[in-house]
Amino acid sequence: MSKMEVKTSLLDNMIGVGDMVLIEPLSEDTFIENLRKRFEHNEIYTYIGSVVISMNPYKSLPIYTAEKVEEYRNRNFYELSPHIYALADEAYRSLRDQDKDQCILITGESGAGKTEASKFVMSYVAAVCGKGQEVNKVKEQLLQSNPVLEAFGNAKTVRNDNSSRFGKYMDIEFDFKGDPLGGVISNYLLEKSRVVKQPRGERNFHIFYQLLSGASDDTLKKLKLDRDFSKYNYLSLDSATVNGLDDAACFRTVRNAMQIVGFMEDEVQSVLELVAAVLKLGNLEFKPESRCNGFDESRIKDKNDLKEMCELLGIEQSVLERAFSFRTVEAKMEKVSTTLNVAQAYYARDALAKNLYSRLFSWLVNRINESIKAQTKSRKKVMGVLDIYGFEIFEDNSFEQFIINYCNEKLQQIFIELTLREEQEEYIREGIEWTNIEYFNNAIICDLIENNKNGILAMLDEECLRPGTVTDETFLDKLNTVCAEHQHFESRQSKNSKFLTDHSLPHNCFRIQHYAGKVLYRVEGFVDKNNDLLYRDLSQAMYKANHSLIKILFPEGNPAKVNLKRPLTAGFQFRASVGTLMKNLLTKNPNYIRCIKPNDKKAAHIFTDSLVCHQVRYLGLMENVRVRRAGYAFRQAYEPCLERYKMLCKQTWPHWKGPAREGVEVLLKNLQVAAEEFAYGRSKIFIRNPRTLFFLEEKRRQCLEDLATLIQKIYRGWKCRTHFLLLKKSQVVVAAWYRRFAQQKKYQNIRSSALVVQSYIRGWKARKLLRELKHKKRCEEAVTTISAYWHGTQVRREYRKFFRANAGKKIYDFTIQRIMQKYFMGLKKTMPSMSPVDKSWPARPYGFLDGMHQELRRIFHLWRCKKYRSQFTEEKKATYEEKLAASELFKDKKALYPSSVGQPFKGDYVEITKNPKYQKLNSLVEDKVLLADVVSKINRANGKGAPRIFLLTKKSLVLADQKTGQVKASVPLLDLSSVSVSTQSDGFFALKLKEGSTSAAKGDFLLSSDRLIEIITKLHRIGAASAERNQINIDISDEFLVQFKQDKVCVKFIPGTPKNGNGVACKRKNNRLLEVSVPSP
Repeated sequence: MSKMEVKTSLLDNMIGVGDMVLIEPLSEDTFIENLRKRFEHNEIYTYIGSVVISMNPYKSLPIYTAEKVEEYRNRNFYELSPHIYALADEAYRSLRDQDKDQCILITGESGAGKTEASKFVMSYVAAVCGKGQEVNKVKEQLLQSNPVLEAFGNAKTVRNDNSSRFGKYMDIEFDFKGDPLGGVISNYLLEKSRVVKQPRGERNFHIFYQLLSGASDDTLKKLKLDRDFSKYNYLSLDSATVNGLDDAACFRTVRNAMQIVGFMEDEVQSVLELVAAVLKLGNLEFKPESRCNGFDESRIKDKNDLKEMCELLGIEQSVLERAFSFRTVEAKMEKVSTTLNVAQAYYARDALAKNLYSRLFSWLVNRINESIKAQTKSRKKVMGVLDIYGFEIFEDNSFEQFIINYCNEKLQQIFIELTLREEQEEYIREGIEWTNIEYFNNAIICDLIENNKNGILAMLDEECLRPGTVTDETFLDKLNTVCAEHQHFESRQSKNSKFLTDHSLPHNCFRIQHYAGKVLYRVEGFVDKNNDLLYRDLSQAMYKANHSLIKILFPEGNPAKVNLKRPLTAGFQFRASVGTLMKNLLTKNPNYIRCIKPNDKKAAHIFTDSLVCHQVRYLGLMENVRVRRAGYAFRQAYEPCLERYKMLCKQTWPHWKGPAREGVEVLLKNLQVAAEEFAYGRSKIFIRNPRTLFFLEEKRRQCLEDLATLIQKIYRGWKCRTHFLLLKKSQVVVAAWYRRFAQQKKYQNIRSSALVVQSYIRGWKARKLLRELKHKKRCEEAVTTISAYWHGTQVRREYRKFFRANAGKKIYDFTIQRIMQKYFMGLKKTMPSMSPVDKSWPARPYGFLDGMHQELRRIFHLWRCKKYRSQFTEEKKATYEEKLAASELFKDKKALYPSSVGQPFKGDYVEITKNPKYQKLNSLVEDKVLLADVVSKINRANGKGAPRIFLLTKKSLVLADQKTGQVKASVPLLDLSSVSVSTQSDGFFALKLKEGSTSAAKGDFLLSSDRLIEIITKLHRIGAASAERNQINIDISDEFLVQFKQDKVCVKFIPGTPKNGNGVACKRKNNRLLEVSVPSP
């Protein structure tokens, strides 16, 4: 770049502070205020030295164009305003020119924009590296791997509509020229529990919804699927669709991306078959079946989904069905087969679904790696991109949050180590004295978690492998014993007495003081999630499948390779993966992108201070700034420094002839900057305090204003002189042209004047002739008009007597016609609403219209009632018919009736068909249940009620125990003679049975229910609709007899007052009298 070329800088046109190292004064409030100021001006990127802070704008910004790529290409990191392209360019040029392997670490919480940041980095590198057919193919495959992994590994959460539910690390390999050769992807901890259960407001992985929305009808038919999401238990319905996300279009994108990456058509079909199998697996339901040995055995209820799944996977139905009913445990040479109960069967089903999907995802990653891996074996340069979950602190934190936060502890540890190492290397390289920097070392927290002897993960593995009863509580007890004295571990049950009264710490939880703050973990599920157990019978059943991909996913199911060793725990595998990742990162030069989410509403232009402050703390950004500022806050190469500030000194302005370092020394000496405020390195000037830099910038700004004034003065003088000479030269030409123009104009004026005089004379003559002709014509018209008026007067005088005889009737008819027309037009504008209950009607304007006014009101009401009835569905008609029957039975007869009018008759109040508690009871009832409710059966001995399930069908009524669902009584409706109720507001009713019937052995039933009106109405309608039995009589009286076995008891209803907040009270007065006290309304 030539010296005369204009250079830009990070400090030019700066909104807030572009580099947080330069912020003054440094505090958490000024840090966040600077982020807010830049965010409000759409400046979403800010530096901390070489670290990029990225704020998610939740909108598209015009800062990722091809022009921007060219603008940042081959530019110094601090030369332009902060941008993610600057970091990507710095990393790529270091890799290409200095032969240093690079890694880009992208961290932040869900919704902060990590995935988008990784896409921008990859797209920039793809844009600036070499071109060519083979190179373009590799770049396209690397970029197209993202849509495939996002479809299978991303999901909609409450924080992010496209949240990555796995950690991804991609090594992009380059040749010596900097052209991409291929890549390798590593995945970490897919959130496979999401396959079987999603929190409220979230949904399953994208691929399930994309498949059902975007696949063709023929494809869905082959996969035995239906487009309706509600038919699959594993898919949440409250968030099945996402605003702004077209699942059908995304599915087409995924299919195209898989083709570009290199998937064969049969491989794509196999993957979709496994996805369909997971959906089918979620629809399997189990029921208990008692065996002769007294144990319950699980059985599949509906085998249609099992059959279709087995057809998709090529598995014998009986083999998989047995795997869901039995479990085989092998120990040395012994085999023990045990039955699975319903709970264990559901656990086995979900475990199979999670393992099937997670192994499919791992296979996809490996398959992509096969396609994008470098074909050459020569030495390669590597750029790694790490997109991994950020630190997570939720209201309810479990095993997943624990290991995610452990990973972030390791990343924070390596971040501090590499940052300090980079600082120290630069100081040594520049010959600046290095002073040790104090900082918080989180190695003690990492040791608490990963120590091989008494670390939390080691104790969790030990507890999972221990024989005997192992629960989450025993694991917590072990933690309390071993980690009680650790300064970063807290628990209510530990030996440390200061936590015994800490009510913010529940008994089944423990708390860890992470570098980002304290996190409370609930131990429930730790042991099960760490075991991640899949029964061997299911693995072997999967291996027997004819499906080629299934055999690859379940190699442990091979009977020839039976391994009796317990599989590795999830915690052990993740710790090993993190260890490998850390070793890999330590061998590369790090580049950091810290992503921050400005608000929880996923909305643009909203900046929530508390949320941003929380992320700043747990990302350790303030700690990073303090590390950078501990030595020299700002450093810059001598050439750009001299080029920027040379106008501040007469010796260096406008051109410095000697070395750049000497020029900078002369400049700072002339400005009288204190010697302790800066240091000279070999190639850079180091400035200690940001105030010194801002002093230089202010001086530069003032000097630039003076220079601008001088340039303006010289320019204005040149411009005025040039303008005067041009005016002088032009004056001669203008004068000559003007004289010619003036003579032409004079001639044209004389000629036009002559023409005007001629036209005026001709016009005067023509107007004179016109006036004469008009006068003659007016005289002729006057004669004709006078004659016509005279003849008219004669005719009117002759016919006036005939007109007066009929005028009155015609005026009256016309007046009535106008009144009627006005009445109907007014009625059209003031018509009441179409609601049948609207009793309003416009007032009549005239008394003689009263009869017609009322008749029109009646006709309109009948017409709108007919229109209203035509909108009824069959279900609604049936509901109104029941309400009408209830009115006929109880209106003005039963005090409870008015309160029932506004309540809809639902029929099923206990959800008998959905509630698993009553499934057995539902299966015992042959006919359709018309009404299911909880009633109270009155005991004749003491008048107290016992809860019973009341079921009513077309043929019988059933009373069952509410807790167990056991049938207590079943009465055919043919044996029911009548029903007795009181006139008051109680819910008591007696079902009287026919004498001599089989059901009458135990006597009548005295029951109580708040839904008495609905129960008796349905009983009455069933009797009225049946031709086989007589209509059931309804007896409404405050005193009636009830047959209890051999005795008849009188039930008497008396008015009373409520006591102790109670309502209706029933008491036994003697052997023949039950007295019911009903509070007065």
